[in-house]
Amino acid sequence: MRNLFGVIDLADSTEGLGELTSHRALGAVPIGGRYRLIDFTLSNMVNAGIRNVGILLMDRFGPLLDHIKDGKEWDLDRQRDGMFLLVPPSEGETGYTTPGNIPNLQHNRMYLKKSRQDYALVCGSNVVANIDLKKAYQFHLEKKADVTLIYNRTCTLDENPPYTSVATDENGRVVDIALNPQQCTSCKILLNMYILSKDLLLNLVDHCNSRQKRDLFADGIMPRLNDLKIYGYEHEGYVGVVNSLRTYYKHSMELLEPKVWQELFFAHGQINTKVKHEAPVRYLEGSKVTNSLIATGCTIQGTVENSILFRGVHVGPGVVIKDSILMQKAELGAGVVLQNVILDKDVTISAGKKLTGDPSFPLVIEKLAKL
Repeated sequence: MRNLFGVIDLADSTEGLGELTSHRALGAVPIGGRYRLIDFTLSNMVNAGIRNVGILLMDRFGPLLDHIKDGKEWDLDRQRDGMFLLVPPSEGETGYTTPGNIPNLQHNRMYLKKSRQDYALVCGSNVVANIDLKKAYQFHLEKKADVTLIYNRTCTLDENPPYTSVATDENGRVVDIALNPQQCTSCKILLNMYILSKDLLLNLVDHCNSRQKRDLFADGIMPRLNDLKIYGYEHEGYVGVVNSLRTYYKHSMELLEPKVWQELFFAHGQINTKVKHEAPVRYLEGSKVTNSLIATGCTIQGTVENSILFRGVHVGPGVVIKDSILMQKAELGAGVVLQNVILDKDVTISAGKKLTGDPSFPLVIEKLAKL
């Protein structure tokens, strides 16, 4: 694994997450009580032995930088290799009129070229999974593949576009790739992760850039399906792809299942995050909590059922919270009732308010709101 470096592309679409991404990159969206989405990608890489990680920044990356800082929590604060924050080209610097990762990759070409490793793992930041990347890399080498695409066999991910499906032959070689097909004929859904040699990566970036193409995968890899040896590697474990409010809520609620939690956070190594030293949860008289994740620093006086509370949430007396997600430092006055609700950070709900959403369309309250 010392011959593999990682590139995390933060250009994931945020259109479907509304208020949750109005001020932050998708990778910085909080999940699971104290984590961010990018924690899974970073931890998967580090658990596999990758020690050189470049993060392609886009816009709204302030909260992300505050979270990852110098990479210490992932053992990436190193004198050699480590974490590299790759800034995008300035507005108007390129001739591109549509978004994509090629301008960013071209702008940071020197980082790619000077990396000591011969192979690259390119991925997004919105996949919630604990993946054994060692096995994926070994598969790539054994097959002598030009590109190895990591996918999950499922019949549900395609219900939440955007998504990409692949078809493979009996040897695992990819014979077809489809972007958002109206009728998905394959249950093999890509996880926006692929392995390729550094030389091929540089060649594809140069090829796309010189032809004003915008996307490395769609414009660089897909058109060369018949020219390159492209294989698919299956990750058989739990996967959540967050690309909408519906999928964010769905996969967050699935964390309340012990089997999912155990696999996701411990299957192939621990998922690391920014450490905060806070007091344990205070359960005061009258509190009642069932099937919920409660982070440190919370104070509970009311009822919490099937919900996730981030650090420092204060639940006042008589409060009832059901099937909801409350991010950091939410303040709930006496008698508040919440069901199928997502509160962003630092939201204050005054006494007696009742907020209700739908499991398919949870009600979202933006950061710093006071109701």
